[in-house]
Amino acid sequence: MMAFHPVGVPPGLEYLTQIDQLLVHQKVELLEAFLGCETKNKYEIKNSMGQKIFSAKEDTNCCNRNCCGPMRPFDLLIKDHNDREVIHLIRPFRCASCCCPCCLQEIEVQSPPGTTIGYVVQDWHMFLPKLSVLGPSKENLMKIEGPCCAISCCGDVDFVLKGKDDQAIGKISKQWSGLVKEAFTDADNFGITFPLDLDVKVKAVLLGACFLLDFMFFEYTRDSGQRCSVFG
Repeated sequence: MMAFHPVGVPPGLEYLTQIDQLLVHQKVELLEAFLGCETKNKYEIKNSMGQKIFSAKEDTNCCNRNCCGPMRPFDLLIKDHNDREVIHLIRPFRCASCCCPCCLQEIEVQSPPGTTIGYVVQDWHMFLPKLSVLGPSKENLMKIEGPCCAISCCGDVDFVLKGKDDQAIGKISKQWSGLVKEAFTDADNFGITFPLDLDVKVKAVLLGACFLLDFMFFEYTRDSGQRCSVFG
C-alpha cells in the first residue's frame, strides 16, 4: 500500500503539517570554542518534546568562514532521518550596514532542493530589525519585527511574526542558553512558534528565517569579542 502524501507538501515536510512549534539547537564545536577557528555550523531541529526531526549543516569553505565571519554567504542543507535533503537554504553575500539599503540581508528557501518556495529579506530600518517573509514569486506573506536591542542578556530575545493585518501570529525566539555557553561559544538555541494550520511551505521558510537571524545577530564575532549585528 502506498503511503499517504498530503497534496502540495514537499517530500519530507509532511511532519510539519502536525506541529505549531520548532526548536533549533546549534551544536557546540569544541575545536571552535578552544582554538577560535570558525567551523561549519551544525544544528538539530526538534519538536516541542525535544525529539529530533531534522539535522542541518552549513556548506561553506574555510576562507569564507574565517574571513567573512557572520556575514559569509552559505548554503545550508537540512536533512531528515534518512539523510535525505528536504530543505536547502541559500544566503548570498550582502552588505552589513544599515546605511546601504540597496543590498540588505536575504535568504532563499528551497524544498525540495532546486524548487524555491520562499524568501526572507531584510527591510531597511535605521534602528529596528525588520524582515519580510515572501512567497516564491516574492509576494508578501508576513513580517518579522525584533526589538531595538537584539542582545541576549540573561533572557530570551523575541522576533514577532505578524500577519498581513499586522497582528502577531507567532514568534522566533533566541533562547538564553546559560552564562557559560553564551560567553564562550556561538552555539545558540531558538524556538519558533506559528499557527498549526499555517501553510507547510511557509513553516519551512520561517525555519530559514531563524537561521538568517542567527547569523545576523547572534553569530559570535571573534575579532571583536562581541556578538554580531547587521545594524552595527
